[in-house]
Amino acid sequence: MEFENDCSKISTCFRYLNQQQLAFIDSKTTQLTYLRGENVFKQGAFAPYILYIIDGLVKTYLQIGNHKQLNISLGKTGDFLAFSTIFSENMYNYSAISLKDSTICMIDKEALKYLMLQNPDFAMHIASKNGRNEMQLLEIIKNISYKQMRGKLASSLLYLSSEEFHEHAIFQYLTRQDIADFASISTESTIKFIKEFEKEGILSLDGKNIIFNNKELLLEISKKG
Repeated sequence: MEFENDCSKISTCFRYLNQQQLAFIDSKTTQLTYLRGENVFKQGAFAPYILYIIDGLVKTYLQIGNHKQLNISLGKTGDFLAFSTIFSENMYNYSAISLKDSTICMIDKEALKYLMLQNPDFAMHIASKNGRNEMQLLEIIKNISYKQMRGKLASSLLYLSSEEFHEHAIFQYLTRQDIADFASISTESTIKFIKEFEKEGILSLDGKNIIFNNKELLLEISKKG
């Protein structure tokens, strides 16, 4: 792959690298395409790479026991995956699956760490870009710990319908089970509350798609928990 023509031109972070640094990271990077439904990496597997999404949509989740999972976030074009492993774990601490055909850069994490030490501007911007992941994790913890089921679902729907995902028609790629796993509630409860929200005029349903008519009320439900 030609790194300069792909990753470096999509992410604002890479503009802080000079030509020599770009050539270095190019030599430490592999570009792969994952088909819809294909595992990108698995929780507990060896983690030699930080991943960067050139194009596509990826769901990240925690596997809890044999039969339960908790969806963490969606990764889209321009997002990094497994960035936290650069500082600590040698294993992926969550799993990722491609929701649609996705092109991804596999960047050697030791090479990326080296560049961050050599280039403080690059380090600052790449760390800042990944700060939102921590905020999403805090929101998940708050949802699980303090909110009732309607509040949990409202929070998850607000996240999934946020502006950053508008171009992806996100709900076409998510089952009701997926939505339930973002809210940490059962699929049955998810279907029930979505129908309640529809009756209350908060949203409309068009097949798998969910159209939001009153996000202010949804936000109020989320805040009240």
